[in-house]
Amino acid sequence: MRQLSFPRSSALLFLVLAGCGGCDEEADEGALGPATGSVANAPDPTKRLRTPDGYEVIEATDTMRRQRAALDEQRRLDRERWVLTPTTPDPEAGDYTLEEAVTGLPTDGGLVAEIDTTLGTIFCDLFADKVPRTVANFIGLARGARPWWDPRRGEWRRGEPYYDGTIFHRVIPGYLIQGGDLYGDGTGNPGYSIPDEPHPEMTHDRAGLLCMASSDVNENGAQFFITDGATPDLDADSRYTIFGRCRDVEIVERIARVPQLEGNRPMTDVEIERLRVRRVAGGAANAVRTPPRLPDGVTPEEFHRGASPGPGELWDPAARRRREMGEEPDPLDPRTFRPEGGERQRVTE
Repeated sequence: MRQLSFPRSSALLFLVLAGCGGCDEEADEGALGPATGSVANAPDPTKRLRTPDGYEVIEATDTMRRQRAALDEQRRLDRERWVLTPTTPDPEAGDYTLEEAVTGLPTDGGLVAEIDTTLGTIFCDLFADKVPRTVANFIGLARGARPWWDPRRGEWRRGEPYYDGTIFHRVIPGYLIQGGDLYGDGTGNPGYSIPDEPHPEMTHDRAGLLCMASSDVNENGAQFFITDGATPDLDADSRYTIFGRCRDVEIVERIARVPQLEGNRPMTDVEIERLRVRRVAGGAANAVRTPPRLPDGVTPEEFHRGASPGPGELWDPAARRRREMGEEPDPLDPRTFRPEGGERQRVTE
């Protein structure tokens, strides 16, 4: 299979996890800009090497490289046992509509993708009115409503979300973060492909654009990327369909700058823990993170009773009594959450 590629290459960027113990060797001036002293955690911040956009450059350790190599080798061995090519036809015969994808969702509000990652949550508005086929495919995979080929079981899967547990396998600072590959290396696909869906009003002119990653013309599957800056070179090719816009570009920036190896592969997996699609009044700008799902059979009350007391409960008996009587939200209750920049809210059942 072919590695999904883009028309622009990027210099390999090595970022930090561990330092060199305050060493004071001088660093050469190179592509990352001038610097003197340690490239790791030098006591003097002015001697730390930084990228052109101001991020500190940190070297990865040999231990991390060994761990990454061991994980990749295990994935390679696992894939040798997989059935990579579908043995039966696509149940949808390549035809999956937006109406099918949103079945069961409310009708009010804009379609918003909530991408929970190990480094934060990204909310994206989906352009269903401009590129309905691409959005339908993305929603169907995210919800598990659209069948996809599971190479581990050698069968088409329906009812199981595709993206949960996948990783961002390619990160390029100032350019993009790419993920959504079940194989974890950029060579996978869901067992079928959909055509490109270019729109004349949309260009890769900013950070936060949600786009399809494609190995060739009309070869879109499940992989996607989010831009980490303007990428006008991608407009020369119609195969990178833009189907959404994300608001949380600071999370994208953080993911794009994790320590990485050759091929812009993160040294430590950045996982998509959960990808949900729902309708939100006002779109992604008004979206708040969905409260975490409790284990099957566990109620919020049972979860709360098993939680450790917070600092307020230890020193303020009156506040604790008010919470027990339901007069104010309990910060330990998983049914309460705080939207960004707002007061804690309660999820009603």
